[in-house]
Amino acid sequence: MGERGAVRIHLIDAVDALAAAVLAPRCVACSAVLDYPTRGPVCHACWVEVEALTAPLHCPPSITIERAKAADLLEDADCVVPVPLHPWRRLKRGFNQSADLAACLGRPVVHALWRTRATASQTGLTAIARRHNVRGAFSISPLLLRHVRRRLLDGHVVVLVDDVRTTGATLEACAQVLTKAGVREVRALTAALAE
Repeated sequence: MGERGAVRIHLIDAVDALAAAVLAPRCVACSAVLDYPTRGPVCHACWVEVEALTAPLHCPPSITIERAKAADLLEDADCVVPVPLHPWRRLKRGFNQSADLAACLGRPVVHALWRTRATASQTGLTAIARRHNVRGAFSISPLLLRHVRRRLLDGHVVVLVDDVRTTGATLEACAQVLTKAGVREVRALTAALAE
């Protein structure tokens, strides 16, 4: 690591220490004070304990779902891909929680997906309505560089990241797009499982 890299790391550590001391931001999962607030809204201990999705009664065919700790799920993954928001929703909200979560996982984040149309909120919809709602709503991002696609997606293992999973309809729709684009294996990781 060069001198610039070392200075950057020390600067980030200083910002983390200052933010932790002055603002005392808390982990969204366990409410512990974050030691490294610039690295995301969840503490390291909670990320290690995040479990991958458990297989539903019928496992979506495009996703490899394993019951494992997040660290195990990520171990041989080439990159993480956050579930995208529609550009207007992203602009209105100001952030994408899935992208924020993905940034905390220690793997390259590839914004490989594009939400091609705005969809209704999945809240309150039945499983069938959820699948219909997201059908055709995703594509490979037109901003994805060809060399990034070759290096991290084509024939590789990808972890798809979303904040909450209910029926898995959104994850399945995204996984189908990634698989058709040449991804060898898609795994899914969410921060919460809704009933």
